[in-house]
Amino acid sequence: MTDVLSEHFKEQAAEALGNATIQESLDRLVNFRQGRVDAIAEYGQERWDALSQSAREIKRETLEHLDYYLDELSRNVERAGGHVFFARDAAEANEYVAKVAADNGVKTVIKSKSMVSEEMGIADVLEAMGIEPVETDLGEYIIQLAREAPYHIIAPALHKSKEEVSELFERILGTPAESDITALAGVARKVLREKFLEADMGMTGANFGVAETGTIVMVTNEGNGRMCSSLPRVHVATMGMERVIPRLRDVATYLPLLTRSATGQRISSYVSFVTGPRRSGEEDGPQEFHLVILDNGRSRMLADPELREALYCIRCGACLNACPVYGKVGGHAYGWVYPGPIGAVVTPSLVGVPKAKDLPFASTLCGACRDVCPLKIDIPRMLLKLRSDAVEGPPETRVPRSVESLMMRAWRKTVAGPRLFTLAGKVTSAAQWPLSRQGVLRWLPPPLSGWTRTRDFPRAAMRPFRARWRKDGGSRGG
Repeated sequence: MTDVLSEHFKEQAAEALGNATIQESLDRLVNFRQGRVDAIAEYGQERWDALSQSAREIKRETLEHLDYYLDELSRNVERAGGHVFFARDAAEANEYVAKVAADNGVKTVIKSKSMVSEEMGIADVLEAMGIEPVETDLGEYIIQLAREAPYHIIAPALHKSKEEVSELFERILGTPAESDITALAGVARKVLREKFLEADMGMTGANFGVAETGTIVMVTNEGNGRMCSSLPRVHVATMGMERVIPRLRDVATYLPLLTRSATGQRISSYVSFVTGPRRSGEEDGPQEFHLVILDNGRSRMLADPELREALYCIRCGACLNACPVYGKVGGHAYGWVYPGPIGAVVTPSLVGVPKAKDLPFASTLCGACRDVCPLKIDIPRMLLKLRSDAVEGPPETRVPRSVESLMMRAWRKTVAGPRLFTLAGKVTSAAQWPLSRQGVLRWLPPPLSGWTRTRDFPRAAMRPFRARWRKDGGSRGG
């Protein structure tokens, strides 16, 4: 599984805040936000709301009968001539894919963008076997050359400027410096074209797995998913177990929600449907088709009634684009495959709260993520649940916070009786005097300094309320 660096969220966020290039790149999120608004306006808010409600209902029904639909999907994939493997975790999934590659003498694997394969860390496994994995989505190809993780669910290289991409191509591919984006895309196209022709195996994700027909559906804008699934003689698709949908007609419900929420497009450039390997008489397609369905903690989420809703996510990225926190710290700060508000729920749920302890707290709880989500996933509610788990949950989810715990115990004793509370008020009034300017405190000592790093702290009243009550209010009110 890809390394989880979410424990270092605060350091990674601070680094992003100080990076002018990243801050400039994150300003481009406004284009996604406006595109979504325009697309929904064109579609009509009433129709949009009805479609969202239908999509929620389909997800609810699917997750309540997930074992039935996964079994139906598996049977229909095998009936079409494919193979299905259910992987309990990333290690099992990687082992299966590695065996398929080894059995077929694979030297080169071309990959289409897939969050699940990122979650598995399959590229590292293939490289260790001496197999060359090549990302074929342009953004994914750029970050592969840079040896980085995706930055955004739908725009993996959002944080890279064209100058950085030019320098990367010049250093890795030996091409001359180029400042034109179309020309840079042409460089990548020329390199990838050769890789498409060389590849023995293609790997793709699956936006949806249709139980009724055993079909996987891929949504791309570059056509690389179609090439990865049809050119090589072996095709391996990976999907999380929650990506199954019951019927083929349900695709028509999800596609408009996905593309309009993600980029504002009416529909993406390519929507590919794959049902098993190539049949007799067909001109293209793989000789072998494998579908790997990954659990990796999703069963745990499914069993939790308060977190199950996160499995409704269709990975459109709308919540990232709307989130004020993601808009300042960017994707790498979150330290794993899934960034932004939905990542702050999914990551702790899959890897454990202690490994991602700061993510549920990296939110203003403003609700913007819930408002833009096409399936109306209540992300703020789940963030509060994970915060509760981190502080008061069972031992396996609780995160030791010694300083905070000591402070809260001290506060509880202080407010428990009038004598100590009065004394604390007097001490606070005296201690704040040298720090007070124009009615506010602009600096506090550690561990409270985090508050005043970016905003002022209100000054405590110089005369306690009880004293004023006795002298003024008490005498008037009787």
